[in-house]
Formats: sequence, C-alpha cells, structure tokens
Amino acid sequence: MSKKLVLAEKPSVGRDIAHVLNCKEKHNGYFEGKNYVVTWALGHLVTLADPETYDPKYQKWNLEDLPMLPAPLKLEVIRNTRKQYNAVKTLIHRNDISEIIIATDAGREGELVARWILEKAHCKKNSQRLWISSVTDKAIKEGFNTLRPGKNYDRLYASALARSEADWYVGLNATRALTTKYNAQLSCGRVQTPTLAMVAERERDIQTFKSKTFFGLQALTQNLHFVWVDPKSKSARTFDQATIDAVEEKCSDHKIKIDKIQKTLKKVPAPQLYDLTELQREANRKYGFSAKQTLNAMQKLYETHKILTYPRTDSRYISLDIVPTLKDRIKACGSGEFGRVAGKLLKQEFRLGKNYVDDSKVTDHHAIIPTEHSVPLHILSTDERKIYDLVVQRFLAVLMPVYQFEQTSIEASIHSEHFIAKGKRIVDLGWKAVYSDYDDAISEEDIHDQTLPNIYEGQTFESVHLRRTEGKTQPPKYHTEGTLLSAMERPSKNMPYGIGTVATRADIIEKLHSSFLIEKKDQYLYMTSKGKQLLEIVPEDLKKPELTAEWEEKLEKIAKGQLEKDTFISEIKQYTQSTVANIKNSSVKFKHDNLTREKCPDCGKNLLLVNGKKGKLYVCQDRECGYRRSLSIVTNARCPVCHKKMELRGEGENKSFFCRCGHREKLDAFNKRRKEAGNKGSAKDVKAYLDAQKKENSFDSPLAEALKKLKL
Repeated sequence: MSKKLVLAEKPSVGRDIAHVLNCKEKHNGYFEGKNYVVTWALGHLVTLADPETYDPKYQKWNLEDLPMLPAPLKLEVIRNTRKQYNAVKTLIHRNDISEIIIATDAGREGELVARWILEKAHCKKNSQRLWISSVTDKAIKEGFNTLRPGKNYDRLYASALARSEADWYVGLNATRALTTKYNAQLSCGRVQTPTLAMVAERERDIQTFKSKTFFGLQALTQNLHFVWVDPKSKSARTFDQATIDAVEEKCSDHKIKIDKIQKTLKKVPAPQLYDLTELQREANRKYGFSAKQTLNAMQKLYETHKILTYPRTDSRYISLDIVPTLKDRIKACGSGEFGRVAGKLLKQEFRLGKNYVDDSKVTDHHAIIPTEHSVPLHILSTDERKIYDLVVQRFLAVLMPVYQFEQTSIEASIHSEHFIAKGKRIVDLGWKAVYSDYDDAISEEDIHDQTLPNIYEGQTFESVHLRRTEGKTQPPKYHTEGTLLSAMERPSKNMPYGIGTVATRADIIEKLHSSFLIEKKDQYLYMTSKGKQLLEIVPEDLKKPELTAEWEEKLEKIAKGQLEKDTFISEIKQYTQSTVANIKNSSVKFKHDNLTREKCPDCGKNLLLVNGKKGKLYVCQDRECGYRRSLSIVTNARCPVCHKKMELRGEGENKSFFCRCGHREKLDAFNKRRKEAGNKGSAKDVKAYLDAQKKENSFDSPLAEALKKLKL
C-alpha cells in the first residue's frame, strides 16, 4: 500500500500534523501511520554551496580572485543537520512513498526550504502543497482537504531562488572585497546596506537641523481657551515676531466675540488588523520590543500555542471565508480582561467593510488574528502575553462599533483677529472600550480639545487675558526599531515596494547590531564609527533604497510570472562585477578608532571595544581570528534604588550588578536579597538568563564561520 510523505519545516509542526493524520509510530526523524509519513526539516537542511566548492582557490580570501560568478550555483547539505537530511532523503526514495506533500511554512522562504531538499535529493515524485495560516487541528484538517498541486508554486520558488542567488552573488563578493581590502570584518548586502544608510541619513538630518523660533497667542477667559490663527496660513504659529507683536497690541483691552459655533458628529473606525510590520512597530512603541523579539514571540504563539495565525504576513485584511469563523475565534480569545467585550460581541452579527475584509488585498496570508484554539493564559511568557493581547485587542476592536464623538469648533474674533477653540463630547466609546491608551492624533498644531461651557453665537467675553507663547522647532528623533521598520517598508512616497520583506526585516536589523554597525541607547539607534566608515567605502548605489526596492519589485514579478528568473540574475551578475570593481579602485581608508590596549589571547593583536545589543564586548580586530569576549550584559534585573535595568560585569566570584544611578551589588548578594524577598527561583532564573546571554553574545559572525574553513 502506497503512502504520502509530508515534509514540514519544523519538528513542532511535524508533530502537530502527525497527530491530525493519526501517525503514531515514532521513528528517528519522522512519524508514520497507515496512509502518511510525516517528517521535517530543521529550518534549512540544504543551502547554496560555499565558494570553495567551485574552485579551491576560493578557500583563501584574495581580492584579486573577485568577483566570484559561478553558474549555475550548486546546493550542499548543511553539515550540522546532515543526519536529518539523510533521514528525509531516505524517506523520499522509499518505494512505498508515492507522493510528497510540501507542508513547510506557506511563504517564499518556506517554499525554498522544501524545494531545495527535494532538488538535492533528486526527487522525481509528484508533489502537492499544504497552504494554511494556522496550525490548529481544524486548520490542518481543512488544509489537507484542499491540497493544491505543487507546480502551482513553481513561480514562488523561482522568486525565492532568485532572492537567495542574488544575495550570494552580491553579498559574498562585496563582503570579501571589503574585508580583504581593509583587513577588517566588514560586510554589506543589497538590503542591510541601504537600511544602514537610512539610520545614517536620520543622524545627518538631526545634526544639520537648524531650529527656528515660533510664536503664538492665546486668549483666555474664565471658562474658555482660544488660540490665535494666522488668516493666511491657517496655522496657530508664526515665525515672524513682529506679526505676533502687532496682533497682541491690537487685541489688548478688547472683548472677544463668538462668531460661529459648529457641531459635527465624527465617526472613527477601528484601526486595521495587524500585519507583521505593524505589530512589530506597535510592540516597539509600547513595550520597547525589538523586531526580532516580537517575531520570536509571534512564532511561539503560532507554532507552540497555536492561538495566533501565521506571523510573516504583509496583509492587514481577512478574506470572506474567515468571516463565518469569527465567533469561534472570539470564544477562544475572549477571556480575562476581554471577557466582557467578547460576551457582547457573541450576541451580535458582524458587518465588516472593505477596510477589513477584502479578498483582493489578501496575498499569501491574511492579517494576524486569533485562531479558534485557546490555551490557559498563565502558560504564556511575559513577552508572549503582551503580543497576544495586542492582537486580541485589535481583533475585537475591528468587530466593535465605530467610535463616535461630537466635535465643537468655535470661531471668535478680537478686533478682526481670528481665534478658535475646540471641544469634544464622546457619544459612543465604541471600539475604544477595549483600549485605555489609544490616543487620537491632534489634527491642528497647538489647538487642543477642552471641556466647553454653554455658549451661544454673538456672545462676548470682556475679561480676556492675552498670553504670548513661544517655542522652537524640534529636529526629528533618532530611529527606533519601529520607525526603521516603517522606513524599510516605505523608503519614500514614490516607491510602492519596500526593502526586504516582512519575514526578513527583523533579521536585517539584528545583523546590523551583531556586525556592530549600529548600537542602541535606550530605545534609539545610533551609527557606530564602523558603520559610518563602511558607508564611506561601499559603492554609492548600493546604499540607495531605490535600487533594493527595484529588486524586490522584480522578485515579485518573478513570483507572478511577469519576469524570468535568469533575466534578473544576469542583471545581478553585472551589478556584482561593477560593485567589486568600485571597491577595488576606491582610495578611501578605513581605521579602527575603538582599539584598546587589551591583547587578543589567540593572536596577540589589540582588541576592539564594541557596544553589542546586550552589552559591551571585546572583539579581535583581525578578520582571520574571530575572537570575542563579553565584558558586560544589560540584564532584566531591576535596581532596588531607581528600578532601572542593571548591568552585570566581571567574571566568577567578582560578578556584580551596576546601575547608572550609582548602585552596586554583587551577584551573590543580589540572589540572597531576591530569595529573602520570597522569590525562591531567583538564583536559578538569573543563572538561566546569564547562560542565555552568554550564548547570544558568544556567537560567531557569518564571516567568522566562513573564516574557520580557511586553510592558512
């Protein structure tokens, strides 16, 4: 009897599918049942081959050997996951396996994971595609009832392959050229370099900003607060001091008269549902989460807890087929603080407009919403609970009535000078009932809503106090991860495509951190000296987001069958040649300005002091060494004096917490204090946290990994 082989992307998803398909026989690397065998990748099992696969000379990094443009690019099995690849390959070629069902993540990269495995294993068997947005039992069953032919996704695979090959050609060549020319760990790429340039551009805007003084005038009565408005610009500000002097003199000792009162009922619909980028922005704004932190929490909520839908989506809409499932989703997520709102929603029917339900706006996946599955909320981590609550809030808000308020605008005059006042009365709280901190944007500068007394047109107020206001224009703020994500999504108004994708932007920002090109102070991102110098030595067009956005547009065209992959790759090769030539011919110098007197224990050269995302590190300046050591870690432990996060420094028995307020505390004293406070697990928690931080800070960069293979 023949069976079908199901290939999932991760073991956790494989176990879920095996449970639904009744595959109970557990083997090494797969589950088996009567009709199905379920196996999995471990992320990628196969990748593009290293340069030395094509020519032994590439084992050494030499500038004169560049550019490397082998064709076609080959695939190789990843060494660390070879055992699982061999298990999958054996299953693919089993005589009783008649068909392959691709069940990797339903997106561009998920398609690449599966297709590379099948191609490397020389699989000739027919394939089908499981395409689902959640991994609940119900979603998996429905997905297997609506399997699609694998060939329907050939264009998506071509797009994914084009993206991967473009990154190989541009990234490896440019990185090797920079690294060998300047003997420093320098890397660049078609997405990370223009992203870095965005951070630099914001810093330049701040540094070159010239503040201007502006003036305004307020007219205050006992119960009302009026603001003068320029009749020409309709602004409550003027940069001409003489103008405000003249208005103030003209209006002194005069009555203010109410000329017009206008009341308008305004209806504000709930904000749209979340896609990944919007969720990352909101989590950064509200909780200071990094883009990667939000994605990791989302992935757990999707894969492990199964209570949110697929995270890597770029759509903020749901499709019509989701509408009949809304009440089941409300039941699943309507507990705790949302119980009362959910109870009311279950008693009503929903009429959602095109702002929320639109099949034409749903690409690979719909917006992030709760699934029909529920779990006890206490099993979620702190990060997971915060992300889950954000999604549930937004989901329930969309289903609730619009927020309605009565806007009152008052126009008044003093001796022909125009003043206005505004007030607001809430008519129906609507969707804002689930939010306690969702603010309206103030539509006009310096004109705020106020509580209004009973007044009428023609009424005059004699006791008027004039008050001059003055301020200075402020420079833009430094980028946060949230605002940088926005910039990557829409580099300019005239660019319909962003740089990177919702699935890759978090990793790009992380790479800028791990390469020490940017550093984080509080929530803001700053250029490092290394980052600034890198932008001076990379070719000019590689820094432009327009180029990368143009490539993303072409990748999208490949996925739609509007452009051939080979045409795009030919263009990428030509660009790679010119990029390497520009680097070779550059006369710009690179200099480390963070050298210390500390010597590297491996090679003896001076170490660099760098600010990593989680603390300070020593890093060897020699690209062929790769040594690094953590000096301090910013922990989640709170200072008992000022309650801010403390930094852990030192080694062994000398480990101590330090706070910016001056508080200092040894690690053992901290553990003792926490234990006396009743937190019995504090010592264990701190050790687990430190182990995790040590692991995170001791990683080898991709460059160092490549250098390990060198035979010098």
